[in-house]
Amino acid sequence: MSKANPFPELMRAFFYEWLVEQRNASVNTVRSYRDTWRLFLRFVADRAKKKVAIISLADLTAAQVAAFLRHAEHDRGGTIGTRNCRLAAIRSFFNFVATKDPALIAQCVEILNIPIKRAPVSEPCYLDPLEVAAILAQPDQSTLEGMRDHALLSFLYNSGARIQEALDMCPEAIRFDSPSCVRLTGKGRKERLCPLWPETVMLLKKLLDRQPRAPDQRLFVNRYGEPLSASGVRFKLAAYVTAAAETTPTLRAKHVTPHAFRHATAVHLISAGVDVTVIRSWLGHVSLDTTNHYARANLETKRKALEQVAVPATPGGQPSWKRDASVLMPAFNRNARIIIIMNYYLIQSLKWINKLN
Repeated sequence: MSKANPFPELMRAFFYEWLVEQRNASVNTVRSYRDTWRLFLRFVADRAKKKVAIISLADLTAAQVAAFLRHAEHDRGGTIGTRNCRLAAIRSFFNFVATKDPALIAQCVEILNIPIKRAPVSEPCYLDPLEVAAILAQPDQSTLEGMRDHALLSFLYNSGARIQEALDMCPEAIRFDSPSCVRLTGKGRKERLCPLWPETVMLLKKLLDRQPRAPDQRLFVNRYGEPLSASGVRFKLAAYVTAAAETTPTLRAKHVTPHAFRHATAVHLISAGVDVTVIRSWLGHVSLDTTNHYARANLETKRKALEQVAVPATPGGQPSWKRDASVLMPAFNRNARIIIIMNYYLIQSLKWINKLN
């Protein structure tokens, strides 16, 4: 390590030794941290009127970090969440530096004391089964692109996977034989098993028949064989939601992202009576409090539904939901009926996966 400027060697050790070897950081985490440091070093270099290559640790003060975070949020139009992710990447490096050189602890502590900024908590988007069915009906399955999109969205709803977990999935992670399941790698490279419905397995098999992939290759790719990006999926999903809103107007008021399918999976599992501890394992939640949030959301949905039930017009009369059978049994379209059947398979598979774990 250079005594004059230890920063280059510390940065190399941080990325190549500490993050990957000791912290077992995922590829996406490493990529995100690299992006933050690329932007931060350019920002510091511009302010100090020097080249990035000659920046030293002395240039990386708490004041510079605070200025960079303001720049990331306000000048670059980033969200509070993005600002906090940038801070996490910088904090991680200075945590590492503090363990390597005690003489630098004072500088590190100043930076580590920069607080996370709290953002207003927005209510997650919850989709009911009819809305999920309407969206799944949009991709044109006669085309390869439509077949892929339908399989991906169906997989998201079946597994409750985060979008990047789904996009990182390779065929070798799927057990196609009964009982079917998939091995997902989540945050912190933690693996979990999720059962798959027969319908989902069939969709994945058809996609692989149409577009073969090696066992260790990403399953969901574009026309050039390159892995899909999360931003690309969000763009495609927005178009499908717009089209689905023509027949399902409730979608117009909802901001639907790939993560909305994860929310839908959780709420529908709770509605089906699945225990929250099983759902926590299913979704890969670290804390049970996160899973309980969906239980509270489901209770609120039921409360609102109860408020819509008409009071009997005459003493001893029946409420509208008992008098009118159409209220109890709406005219589900084909995809909605499939989802209800799939819920049955889900509960059966959950019993199996719970024993396996």
